[in-house]
Amino acid sequence: MSDTIVPAFVLRNLADKLYEKRKNAALEIEGIVKQLTIAGEHDKITAIINLLTTEFTYSQQANHRKQGGLIGLAAATVGLTSEAAQHLEQIVPPVLNSFLDQDSRVRYYACEALYNIAKVVRGEFIVYFNQIFDALCKLSADSDANVQSAAHLLDRLVKDIVTESDQFSIEEFIPLLRERMNVLNPYVRQFLVGWITVLDSVPDIDMLGFLPDFLDGLFNMLSDSSHEIRQQADSALSEFLQEIKNSPNVDYGRMAEILVQRAGSPDEFTRLTAITWINEFVKLGGDQLVPYYADILGAILPCISDKEEKIRVVARETNEELRSIRADPGEGFDIGAILSIARRELTSEWEATRIEALHWIATLLARHRAEVISYLNDIFGSLLSALSDPSDEVVLLVLEVLACIAKDAPHFRHLVVFLIHNFRSDHSLLEKRGALIVRRLCVLLDAERVYREFSTILEGEDDLDFASIMVQALNLILLTSSELADLRALLKQSLVNVAGKDLFISLYASWCHSAMATISLCLLAQAYQHASSVIQSLGEEDINVKFLVQLDKLIRLMETPIFAYLRLQLLEPGKYTWLLKALYGLLMLLPQQSAAFQILRNRLKTVPSIAFNTDQLKRASSGNPYSQILPVSEDIIRNQDSGNMHNAINFASRLQQFEHMQNQHRMHAKLQQQSRKATPSTLSQEMQKSDESRRPSPISDTTRPPSRSSWNSGQFQH
Repeated sequence: MSDTIVPAFVLRNLADKLYEKRKNAALEIEGIVKQLTIAGEHDKITAIINLLTTEFTYSQQANHRKQGGLIGLAAATVGLTSEAAQHLEQIVPPVLNSFLDQDSRVRYYACEALYNIAKVVRGEFIVYFNQIFDALCKLSADSDANVQSAAHLLDRLVKDIVTESDQFSIEEFIPLLRERMNVLNPYVRQFLVGWITVLDSVPDIDMLGFLPDFLDGLFNMLSDSSHEIRQQADSALSEFLQEIKNSPNVDYGRMAEILVQRAGSPDEFTRLTAITWINEFVKLGGDQLVPYYADILGAILPCISDKEEKIRVVARETNEELRSIRADPGEGFDIGAILSIARRELTSEWEATRIEALHWIATLLARHRAEVISYLNDIFGSLLSALSDPSDEVVLLVLEVLACIAKDAPHFRHLVVFLIHNFRSDHSLLEKRGALIVRRLCVLLDAERVYREFSTILEGEDDLDFASIMVQALNLILLTSSELADLRALLKQSLVNVAGKDLFISLYASWCHSAMATISLCLLAQAYQHASSVIQSLGEEDINVKFLVQLDKLIRLMETPIFAYLRLQLLEPGKYTWLLKALYGLLMLLPQQSAAFQILRNRLKTVPSIAFNTDQLKRASSGNPYSQILPVSEDIIRNQDSGNMHNAINFASRLQQFEHMQNQHRMHAKLQQQSRKATPSTLSQEMQKSDESRRPSPISDTTRPPSRSSWNSGQFQH
């Protein structure tokens, strides 16, 4: 029937090579369809469209496809005028199919045909929008420049139609847009950004509500190699950010997840844009962002150390803004997640990031102490490991956090136990950071309390070599640190003050691990006779290289302001006989060619030559433990004579304690020497004998760190 409606010469001319013949044939079809439309004969119109589709558009001959069918369908649409909508289902699909043709001329004429069709039907065209958009998306990257130009013209017309239509469905379009946002082709990216910008400019289309669906794609374009694409994406993002600031209803949560990922992008511009958005979100998001605080913090902390200054500035500002917000765990504030992020960043290669991670732990401790303590098993190991950090500032912050944790008595003991354990397992930590750690803890947690706890635990330390090293380190800190001046002042009152006496006795128990530390403690406490007794008790095996090195340090320390009182006491040799005897005893132990020998001998040469009276000499040689001649000794002696010395230090007992401990060290050294020669079985027997001979210590187990579970169970007792 269609053959009789459309004359044969018209059908021939549709596929003719000459443009004029094709044009006239198209006009003939337009006229025929127009007449049929007026007559209401839509069946015949349908027949004509089917003819054009089957014989031309789907023809195997290229000329029929590119010249006949597409031009004919466009002409038929023009002839239908206002009634074209009811035939679009027949007309549009063949044209869209032509966009996939391998012949670029077919694709070009398809763009031209669809352009003419769209001009006629306008808003009725929207029903095919997704299919047309998908086709245009592909054509925007066509290999033929002419096809690209034709597609751009069609694209502009479609945009005009969509912006004036009230039938456009953004809900149906977004899934397609989201899928296409992953395309990397620069022409397609320009096409997509253009559409996003246009649709966002339409007041009735809520693109902001669907921003989470294509936000990641826009951020992905910020790292495109094309400057123009980066600029267009940035412009679109800036516009959306401004809309967010002015909108009361924004889905911050979904977008926050995207921004967190993009803040870690290797591209600098992407990181800067992402962190800028996060900054605004933290200011605007309010309660919506509470569940995402940990993720946001995980994005901010690395950026604080970014190589780009702009990123560092925005990241620091965002970090402070986030920390200033006070959220409650009941509102979804996940303290455990934030602590996990902070713990992770403690191992960052960047100092600034590690510092901020510690600030976060300190902040959470101050605001939610109970909750943080419940996660102590998770973070405590990381905090102790951070004590080996090369940065002093990081170590000091770690100590502040640990001191805050140790405000409770059980946690305080755990801290000291774990510190000793770490010092034992990592001697370099003790060597490089020991003084800093101990001094700072003394400031933060009270020096006397810290030293008493160290001494209590070290008294029962099984590793005798480590115990000696640790005591020597603590002793050096005690003698040299300004932070321990009050502790030294208290020890100087050991013979006249109950608190001083208790402290002396407490420290003495562990100081016995080191002969030189014990002598130093006695000199500090002005227990000069006991110092002399300790010196006299030393055996041949005790005077080794390690001992002489420690003695050298002590002699040099005696020339510092800390021992000024002792040097001034040498002005009264008749009054401080035991001091002189102790110092001469040390002098006799030093090799004469050593510098320390020269220093001490020169100092003793300055002592006034005042003859001692007979009673003083008798006291100095009698060994009476209560015959020290000190400024306060007359009161002490009177108390002794009257039977009121129940509060005095029992130096005889202390000397036995020292000798017992030194015997253990001698036996340990001997076993070590023998171990190179002895068989394993013999060595085992000797070690067993040594263990049996060692005095029992009720707290020896406490020198081992408690299990993780003990931190919160309260099972670890004093």
